[in-house]
Amino acid sequence: MTRFSAYRDFDWTLFGFVMLMSLISVMEIYSATLHTKFHGFHTKQMMFLGIAVPLMFIVSLIDYHRLLEIAHWAYGISIASLLAVLVVGKKVLGARRWIAFPGGIHFQPSEWVKLVLIVAAARYFWGLSGKEELDWKDVGKAFALIGIPMLLVLKQPDLGTTMTYSPILIAGLFFGGISWKKAAILVVTFVVMVVGIWTSGKVLKPYQKARLTSFQHPENDPKGSGYQVRQSLIAVGSGGIWGKGATKGTQTQGDFLPIPYTDFIFAALCEEHGFVGAALVLILYFLILIRLVQNAQTAKDPPGTLLVMGVAAVMIFQIAINIGMVLGMMPVTGIPLPLLSYGGSSIIFTFLALGIVMNVRMTRFVN
Repeated sequence: MTRFSAYRDFDWTLFGFVMLMSLISVMEIYSATLHTKFHGFHTKQMMFLGIAVPLMFIVSLIDYHRLLEIAHWAYGISIASLLAVLVVGKKVLGARRWIAFPGGIHFQPSEWVKLVLIVAAARYFWGLSGKEELDWKDVGKAFALIGIPMLLVLKQPDLGTTMTYSPILIAGLFFGGISWKKAAILVVTFVVMVVGIWTSGKVLKPYQKARLTSFQHPENDPKGSGYQVRQSLIAVGSGGIWGKGATKGTQTQGDFLPIPYTDFIFAALCEEHGFVGAALVLILYFLILIRLVQNAQTAKDPPGTLLVMGVAAVMIFQIAINIGMVLGMMPVTGIPLPLLSYGGSSIIFTFLALGIVMNVRMTRFVN
């Protein structure tokens, strides 16, 4: 236990990559908001990191098997918190996503639920590890486990966060042992459901539909639903190879690029640092994801592998969707870029998840 508590087997390489990305985040938020009304958010980002990093070290000392044991309790509390949002949540721009506390503190349960779902899914599929193949009953329970929180978050409405729950289910089914035949049936069923939801007009609101389709032809409504995509593409293209330089992006500093510190921070980075800067950030993401996969492969037991791959799946999904959105290849869904976008809930979730990853790695060396 001495080696364990002394962090001797902590993944310091992964930690170094993560902190380097966090440093880039603070610098880019400062640069992108210098001459805008959002200036000063980089200070808040440093405050969030000051809270998140110690929490990561604390969580890394908690045996993940204990987390698995209380997964059902955590899941119940998560469902209760999402229901509370719908009842007493603060409504901002037509959506109830936060619970307001005295002192100006706002809590967004949907971000924390992702972490609970990763643990709950690992616990569920670990309990099925004795089976050679998942049956339809097992698959149905897995869909209910993840689907109930998804429906509650979609009700807020928060389509972006709802989508981030799906890779947890996909990773669980894949590593849980679903057959290719069942997977194919699920894919076909999903396509049919999407078409039904789209045509029904009862689930998605008009503005959500506009956001999901405007990326294909943003020029059709350049001042409306296509505005964000057009400004993002202009920012990315104007950066060229080397970029315009920090604090010198005309799209960003001119307040043309929407929310450059969260959803479109990668567009701001491309404008200021060009293709070279963007490539370096993508390489850093690749190194972080590789370290996560390596830790999953060397986990002590199946639940450890499921936990780490759940974290990796969420990060891969968010990175792909956000960057695809910035490049006009994916719909605008409001999904932040992990470790780079501004946001307390997102930052703290990511570091708590990394704390669990670290514990999975450190537990390998404990007898």
